[in-house]
Amino acid sequence: MTARIEVHGLGKQFGGRTAVEGLSFAVQSGEVYGLLGPNGAGKTTTVRILAGLLRPTTGTARVCDHGLGDGEALRRSVGLLTEQPGLYDRLTGRENLRFFIRLNELDEGPAWQRAEGYLRRFDLLGREDEPCGSYSKGMRQKLAIVRALVHEPEVLFLDEPTSGLDPEAARTVRDAVAELAADGRTIILCSHNLAEVERLCGRVAVVRTRLLAEGPISVLRHRGSVLEVRVEGEGEAAAASLEPLGLDWTTQGALVRVTLQHEQQGPDVLAALVHAGVRVRSAAPTSRSLEDVYLELVRDAAAEEET
Repeated sequence: MTARIEVHGLGKQFGGRTAVEGLSFAVQSGEVYGLLGPNGAGKTTTVRILAGLLRPTTGTARVCDHGLGDGEALRRSVGLLTEQPGLYDRLTGRENLRFFIRLNELDEGPAWQRAEGYLRRFDLLGREDEPCGSYSKGMRQKLAIVRALVHEPEVLFLDEPTSGLDPEAARTVRDAVAELAADGRTIILCSHNLAEVERLCGRVAVVRTRLLAEGPISVLRHRGSVLEVRVEGEGEAAAASLEPLGLDWTTQGALVRVTLQHEQQGPDVLAALVHAGVRVRSAAPTSRSLEDVYLELVRDAAAEEET
C-alpha cells in the first residue's frame, strides 16, 4: 500500500504554548485512521496543518505527494469537515454548495451532479433550497459532509462526523466513510466516539500534544489483559479486597473487571477474593476495549505531566 499521508516530527507552538510536539505517523491509501485524544490534545491543530491551513513550527509532512507549502494544490487534494460546520445561515443548502464549488473553480455541472448524489444519500434532497439557518444540527452536519466531498478529494479529514446525528443518520455517515475508504480515499477520523472508531478504523494514534501510542487497534487492546470475575452480591464490595494488589478494576453489578499487568496475576486476584470470603461464580480472561486503553494512556500522560 502507498502512504498518502506521511508526518515526521510535526510540532506547533502558539506563543509560549506547545499545541503539538514531535508527531510522526503514516496513513496508507484507502485507510481509515483514527486520531484520538482529549480536548486540547492537538488533534484539530494537526489536521489544520495537514490540510494546509496552518504552518508547522517544526517537522515536515506530505499529503497526496504535496508538501505543506504547496498551497492550493494541497488544499484541493483534501476535504475537511471541522467540528463546527461553518455554513452561511442566510444562504440555502444549494447556495452554500455552489459557493464552495465556485470557490474551488470546479466544473459546475458535474460538481452539482455529485452534490445531488450525496444530498440524496444523506436524505437532504428536496431540502436544498431552504436556508441553512432553518436546518437542524444533524442536517447542517450532513450538508457540511457533502461540502467536504463535492470536489472529490483523495484525503478526507473528518472531525466528529456523526456529532448531532440521530442513530439512523449516523449509520448512513459511517457506511459512507467505509465506502469512501473502499474506493481508495484516505481518511483521518477524529472522534470521541470510541465505539465508532473501533467500527471504522484499523489503526489509531492516541495523542496528548505528543504521541502516546500508535498502531492497530487489535494490538493496542493487548496492552495488558482483563480478567472478568462474576461474584455473588455487589462487585463493588468484593473488589475492595483487591486494593493490596495495586491493580485497576471496574465493576458493574456483580461483574468485576480487573486489568492485569501480566496473565500470571489472574490466580492472585482469585485468591484475594476467596481469602476475603467472596463467592466467585465465574472467571474468564477477555481482551480490553479501546476505551480502556485510551483512558489508561491519557490518565498516565496527565499524571506524568503533573510530576
